[in-house]
Amino acid sequence: MLESLFNPVSIAVIGASRDPKKVGHAVLNNLIQFKYSGTLYPINPTAEDILGLKTYPKVSATGKDIDLAVIAVPARFVPDSLVDCASAGIRAAVILSAGFKEAGAEGIRLENEVREISRRNNIRMLGPNCLGIINTSNNMNATFAGGMLPEGRISFFSQSGALGIAILDWAIGNKMGFSKFISLGNKADLNEIDFIEYFMNDPDTDVILGYIEDVVDGRRFMNVAKNATKIKPVILMKSGGTAAGARAASSHTGALAGSEVAFNAAFKQTGIIRAEGIQDLFDTALAFSGKKLPSGDKLLIITNAGGPGIIAADTSERLGLRLPQMSKESIDSIAALLPHNASLYNPVDIIGDATSERYAVVLNRAIGDPNVDGIIVILTPQAMTDVENIADIIVETSKQTERPVIASFMGELRVRESIRKLKAGDIPSFSYPETAVKAFKKMFEYNTWKHARENGSQPRQTDKSVLQVMIDDLLGAGRYELGEDIAMTILAQYGFVSPERALARSAIEAAVVAERIGFPVVMKISSPDILHKTDVGGVKLNINSAIAAEDAFTEITTNIKRLMPDAFINGVIVSEMIKGGKEVILGATYDRTFGHMIMFGLGGIYVEVLKDVSFRIAPVSHSEAASMINEVKTSALLRGARGERPVDIEAVIEGILSVSAIVTDFPMIRELDINPLMVMNRGAFAIDARIIFENQK
Repeated sequence: MLESLFNPVSIAVIGASRDPKKVGHAVLNNLIQFKYSGTLYPINPTAEDILGLKTYPKVSATGKDIDLAVIAVPARFVPDSLVDCASAGIRAAVILSAGFKEAGAEGIRLENEVREISRRNNIRMLGPNCLGIINTSNNMNATFAGGMLPEGRISFFSQSGALGIAILDWAIGNKMGFSKFISLGNKADLNEIDFIEYFMNDPDTDVILGYIEDVVDGRRFMNVAKNATKIKPVILMKSGGTAAGARAASSHTGALAGSEVAFNAAFKQTGIIRAEGIQDLFDTALAFSGKKLPSGDKLLIITNAGGPGIIAADTSERLGLRLPQMSKESIDSIAALLPHNASLYNPVDIIGDATSERYAVVLNRAIGDPNVDGIIVILTPQAMTDVENIADIIVETSKQTERPVIASFMGELRVRESIRKLKAGDIPSFSYPETAVKAFKKMFEYNTWKHARENGSQPRQTDKSVLQVMIDDLLGAGRYELGEDIAMTILAQYGFVSPERALARSAIEAAVVAERIGFPVVMKISSPDILHKTDVGGVKLNINSAIAAEDAFTEITTNIKRLMPDAFINGVIVSEMIKGGKEVILGATYDRTFGHMIMFGLGGIYVEVLKDVSFRIAPVSHSEAASMINEVKTSALLRGARGERPVDIEAVIEGILSVSAIVTDFPMIRELDINPLMVMNRGAFAIDARIIFENQK
């Protein structure tokens, strides 16, 4: 169906106008001016011809089979225009008209009506309130923006029309080639997911770019994106998320989560490359224009200036890239042909008076060296530098290898023509060495993702029917927030082990239970109304005697009655005190776009103050769970620091997978915390937990 949108044999411009100030005139003029290869039908009820073309009062009056309608009439007339398109058999429409959901209640009603007409008549619709669409392969510029994009292999979609216009102008000015350009507008029908899916299989597209502010269907987005990134890079700039995710949350996990966190997790799990701004968006696209990806992270830097070479090396080290020396054979070979004061290692500094011959000496060895996965060539235009010859050598040498060669020709006037040559030769070229290094890093990461083995989520075997009855009873009784006692019962069904514990309803009973369990013990308030026990004096540690247990019971219950007099008190939980191990926190929270997010972090100060945590969208696979642990800056503490024994990392992974399974099996869970999970040298204990369900009342 999208072929009618991108490759129509004929287009009807509804709202075509003789007035150059009207959108309908601009669209028709663009189609004519840039020599669209199909047939055009201007639609205007009062004009006989526009821009030399015969005009029709409505689409159905043409008597022709038309593939695409571009609609540029006031919003109130769009529904009737779309109905007429349906009667004429049109299967795709671009609605440029504004005045829909962005304009208030009446606009929302109109947009719903238009959406229903398009669905009922099987018309795929772009917009409304969009800039339009461009396909350079057939010279179709169905937008009201000035100018035409150069032909290339990048396809781009934008949720912002104004940003789209600016990007069009930037691309034209910088001669950056595009295959297709789409302005999404209000996304009443077609959205970013549809275009990622189309571009994934589009033979004219090598790189997929996009600017988005939200996602219509998070689950479908992830499924489509994961497939697309295995074929070609998808680079997205996402904005508008910092405030959108702000909300009150009862759990640690919920408090640390948000829209931006969810999108970052979704991008990581699907291989999407996230751009941090417009410049980064196009710098990243440029990195992939050479169509060559590094098989490893070993980068060789060649430079004629020490400072830029050091900058590139520093950036490489910060990004975790390796800077190996070339092999002894390569170094011996170039040593005889370079000045004695040249640096032969990495960066290879061939000195400021270097000409194209010196660059050729190093490049010819580097492209076949076993210690090199990619090359960055830095040039500063000094008096004796034959800049254009060096550009020619880079282009020709690059043709002899599958390893990526990236250029950083610094300056402006003297390097301008050389940069043009590099672009024409599919050599990514950047003005600054640190940008070139970052580009290589993204290329390496993408290639690693592209060739990574799939590792599906791990199903957990449990009798869900028993838990379902239990949860239904709790929700039926209005219990939407579960404290430790009931939460632990649920978690036990998914393999979590908790310390020995029992509920005491009096001080004397607390002493008896504590003696039976064995000292020391932990004592905690049990109340359905209290989730954060420590905040209200509801926890006592290191209870070492029966008398201390009685006193702790009295103190805990007194604190609660004083601070939360309306709270219902079940009693006090007396629990075995687990010593040793490391505290981690596992959690889950619900995101309105992507569903459940799973969180991991080290406990205590690391989550409370440093917020050193990682997230993924459920369901989580074994490899994703391992990545969550590795992402946390303090994860080295789990592997044994300063002579400490390492803890059971596999037990943490199993815990993450179990949390993922719980919320997948019971999607009505909105927040879940296991805080802490005490991880030992072997195994782990869930010390405390809480679960919050969706309140549908």
